[in-house]
Amino acid sequence: MSDCRLQGRPHSVDRMTAFAYFSAKLRFETDVSDVHTALEAGPSFVLVDSRGDEAWGQGRIAGALHLPTREIARRAAVLIPQGTPIVTYCWGPACNGATRAALEFARLGYPVREMIGGFEYWVREGLAVETDEGMRPGRPDPLTTVVAAVRCDC
Repeated sequence: MSDCRLQGRPHSVDRMTAFAYFSAKLRFETDVSDVHTALEAGPSFVLVDSRGDEAWGQGRIAGALHLPTREIARRAAVLIPQGTPIVTYCWGPACNGATRAALEFARLGYPVREMIGGFEYWVREGLAVETDEGMRPGRPDPLTTVVAAVRCDC
């Protein structure tokens, strides 16, 4: 691989290091579109919303379990059988709450992945949101998702 410049310093990454990194990343992350598809098919995981009570009240992904990060250590074993795959989400890409929640589940021995993009990108992709009043249909944000097709095709 040829060198490129990052912050003025030469940088090269051999292909095996890059392969290992990106393979590991895909083992521990998933995206909004894949979570949505899996939920429609009948999930084989528990989707965990790690946000606080007020955020949960504003809206959430239907079927998610509300388990704020600060409560995972105390409540996870009561709510989720050991060995059950977990997918965590929080607000969005500028928030590391889903990462902290995933770390807590990993510490407890659960297989876990983080939904990148979080609740923000669930909403931006135009997917329905559940509120205390019921389901609210989504409206895709044309700046962040394809609106004329079923999927991004990446």
